[in-house]
Amino acid sequence: MTNIIEIQGLTKKYNGLTAVNDLNLTIQEGEVFGFIGPNGAGKTTTMRILTTLLQPTAGKAWVAGHSVTDDPRAVRRAIGYMPDFFGVYDDMKVWEYLDFFAACYDIPPATRAGMIDDLLALVDLGHKKEEQVEALSRGMKQRLCLARTLAHDPQVLILDEPASGLDPRARIEIRELLRELKNMGKTIFFSSHILSEVADICTTIGIIEAGQLVASGDMEQMKKQLRAHRLIQAQVVGEIAPLQEFLLRHPAVSTINDHSEADIPTNAVRFDFSGDDQTLSQLLADIIASGIRVTTFSEETGDLEDVFMQVTKGIIN
Repeated sequence: MTNIIEIQGLTKKYNGLTAVNDLNLTIQEGEVFGFIGPNGAGKTTTMRILTTLLQPTAGKAWVAGHSVTDDPRAVRRAIGYMPDFFGVYDDMKVWEYLDFFAACYDIPPATRAGMIDDLLALVDLGHKKEEQVEALSRGMKQRLCLARTLAHDPQVLILDEPASGLDPRARIEIRELLRELKNMGKTIFFSSHILSEVADICTTIGIIEAGQLVASGDMEQMKKQLRAHRLIQAQVVGEIAPLQEFLLRHPAVSTINDHSEADIPTNAVRFDFSGDDQTLSQLLADIIASGIRVTTFSEETGDLEDVFMQVTKGIIN
């Protein structure tokens, strides 16, 4: 696959404060990349450099093969940028708002009307075409802003906290819209501090803390790599004591928890396992061969919050 965003040694300082520190990152075409971290971690600064709104103190970055410092005009043609605030557009109708931005990208007037209808249909705002922008709800404004970023059919969408401040319904609508854009082949680079949103739709993630990229890559692989031991839950028919006794004798098993933990069923145990897939498979076969009737036996990969807490443990303090 083609690298569509490349960042090498990117650094940005403000009067002695380092907002982004030696950032290196590569994103491939068609990926949905979730850029996560707390407020003030450096997410917005990175995105403003990628969108040519800020000059880096050091380092380089390319979008769709164009340097953000040497060829900013070409970068702007290749991207659609959605900032973390909507802006003020008084006395402008929804269609006029899109028409204005389409004109900024030199889209011919003859093709703008049809394009506007298509964009409004995509973001489910066709029924609001003649409404004033200022009368829209925040969720509708976010969807309209996303439609605006698509006016010139960019290769890359760079979205800064697209679901920030939205109610649960509007957040779901934005998430579904991003999924649709992914299916259309768009590369999406979006930031968020709402970890569940990122986990739902992204293919890869980057975790930034205090200006430093502390982890990046495929999310499922990261979950497995960052866990010191695999976490297995087994459920049986009848008493769990025989299973507990069996597990205690296995050298790769440690830290066995049972239903005394609130989220474990009464006939189940959860245990840490340090072996590989083959050893785990043999363990299950041995348990069944011993006469213990197993109903479920599965690995828990944890969630994105586990990954975030683990990789930022040494950075925060």
